[in-house]
Amino acid sequence: MTPKLLVGSCAFLGCLVLDQVSKILVDHQLSYADRIEVIEGFFYLTHVRNPGAAFGLFSDGPSGIRLAFFISISLVAIGIVTSFFRKLAPGDRLSALALGCILGGAVGNLIDRVTRGEVVDFLHFRLWGGYSWPDFNFADSFIVTGVALLLLELLAAEGESRTAQDGAGSA
Repeated sequence: MTPKLLVGSCAFLGCLVLDQVSKILVDHQLSYADRIEVIEGFFYLTHVRNPGAAFGLFSDGPSGIRLAFFISISLVAIGIVTSFFRKLAPGDRLSALALGCILGGAVGNLIDRVTRGEVVDFLHFRLWGGYSWPDFNFADSFIVTGVALLLLELLAAEGESRTAQDGAGSA
């Protein structure tokens, strides 16, 4: 098994399992709309449902169309991420980790949409000035983490490329 496949598979499975187990626990331990304060005035565990996209976008559309749309978008995104993964070099562990996280999060939220018709969200942060960040879940966090890792890798590669060019130009 290549390092890429090992890291990507472990990231995917770890993210997916953590996401699904957390949602099962929320379903069983919190009633809908419950809120438990974990860090006073800052962090809460909640139990909300999001039939829409990020930040509740498109949650008011007709449910059948909305569900078909989000499932289709999820399947396309999973296909694109899988395609990128296949093109990675066998030793590219960081990109494999990032894509595994993205894939685990995307599949986790897809499972919610297929089985519940909506996504379970349970992490809630209250920020400065009383602003509340919209509730989210581990799958969302894994997707954002994966994208951030890809961006950091891209920026690092760009920096290395510029350093190499500067070094070649001064010689």
